[in-house]
Amino acid sequence: MKLARLGPLDVPRIGLGCMGMSAYYHGAGSDDAESIRTIQRALELGVTLLDTAEIYGPYVNEELLATAIQGRRDKVVLATKVGQISHRNGSYPAGNIEELRTRDSSPENIRIAVDGSLKRLRTDYIDLCYQHRLDPNVPIEDTVGALAELVSAGKIRYIGMSNATADVIRRAHAVHPIAAVQDEYSLWSRAVEAEILPTTRALGIGFVAYSPLGQGFLTGTISRPDDLRDVRRRNPRLAPGNFEQNLRIVEDIKAVAAEAGATPAQVALAWLLSQGNDIATIPGTKRVSRLEENAGADSVALSPAQLERLTAMDPPAAQAR
Repeated sequence: MKLARLGPLDVPRIGLGCMGMSAYYHGAGSDDAESIRTIQRALELGVTLLDTAEIYGPYVNEELLATAIQGRRDKVVLATKVGQISHRNGSYPAGNIEELRTRDSSPENIRIAVDGSLKRLRTDYIDLCYQHRLDPNVPIEDTVGALAELVSAGKIRYIGMSNATADVIRRAHAVHPIAAVQDEYSLWSRAVEAEILPTTRALGIGFVAYSPLGQGFLTGTISRPDDLRDVRRRNPRLAPGNFEQNLRIVEDIKAVAAEAGATPAQVALAWLLSQGNDIATIPGTKRVSRLEENAGADSVALSPAQLERLTAMDPPAAQAR
């Protein structure tokens, strides 16, 4: 597996997003055994960047990962995210995701959250710890200051930012080096090209792309809105009317895939990875077959003409998620 450079951290450029194993998507949490097989197969393929968060489940996705990597911790680059659940009373509250979702990146909460993640992950350090989303009530300098203390304490190795603005990234990096910024990036979600990627590159920060397959749409396996039975039904890009218009993007990807002898998913990932060696991506799946397909994108080489054709595709109808 080729590597991407996230600040000082080298990682496989194709990782595994584990969210859908436990949250949001249809059937999440219904087959932990298959999810564990998928994670363990990922390690065999060199897909060792594993991405989770305390809010996924909540909590249970981190616990699932811990079970899957037991005895293999040294082979994994473990990334998690904190700041979406408030632990102000020192506890880890129970409930569903929507009930618990409360942005809290205060230093006190960050410290409690990281300790909880360490316990659930059954490890004494986290390789890459992200602030999940900006907390408008807490200066980013305070949040990164707390994360920097945890670096000094050996509880985390590197600090990341998720879904941050360019200004926040610059301010955070001034407090302590940021290794990676995570945001949505794919053939049909390219807003980060305007300000986020130029900022990370100017500062020597790596970039991790989530939803690189457009929540599954770019795989070519979704042919009608009724195929979706989960949170994706709320995505305006997949609403009736917009959905049909956006199928033209998939048809273009399929045409390139036929030329390249690859699948549409592999073409979408190969395009993304061609954008720079400072970019890693974390396509999510809970199935071994999909994992193997995604990992195969590492060896797909698109021609300059194919890359240009893909880059020139029209943006999707209803760009906002």
